[in-house]
Order: sequence, then C-alpha cells, then structure tokens
Amino acid sequence: MEAAKIYFVIFGLLTIAGGIVGYIKAGSAASVIAGAITGVLLLVAAFLLPAHQAWGLGTALIVSLLLLGYFGPKFLRTGTVMPAGMMSVLSIIGIVAAIVVWVRK
Repeated sequence: MEAAKIYFVIFGLLTIAGGIVGYIKAGSAASVIAGAITGVLLLVAAFLLPAHQAWGLGTALIVSLLLLGYFGPKFLRTGTVMPAGMMSVLSIIGIVAAIVVWVRK
C-alpha cells in the first residue's frame, strides 16, 4: 500500500502541475481549476490510504477513472502525447494500482 500512496502523491502533484502549465501556455482557467481539484483529490486519497483505506482507494479510483474518461478519448482523437497521452497512462496506472491494493487488502 505504501507504493500506491507514493504513486498517488506523485500523480496528484503532476496533475496540479499540468493544470498550471495549461493555464500558462493556453491561458485556460479551466485547466488550472480542474488540475487543482483533481490533483488535491488524489493527494487527499493518498493520505487517507493508511487509516481509511476504502475511502482513499475509492477516491483515487474515481478520480483516475474521471481523468481517463476525459484524456483517453482526447488522446485517441488527437494522438498528442502531452498532456493527453501522459495523463491517460497515469490514469490507467492509477486505476490498476487502486484495484490491486483493494484486492490485496
């Protein structure tokens, strides 16, 4: 579970950073807001994992699914690696990590 916690912290920080980069490059307020909200939710999920495992895994799984639902079709449509491809891969890893930890608990 410690590896999943570290992954979701990194995923959350990268998501926040991606929102900031989207705002700087494209002036997209939606990017910074969505990146901040989903990134903070992933950080919260990571810190909930030790004490409240079900809540942490559920939050991480839902946020990862939402991010994949947004970035996956965008990646398939455009083929751009940044940010759609990277976020799709990170989301898939997040989904797999949450399921693996859930099954092992």
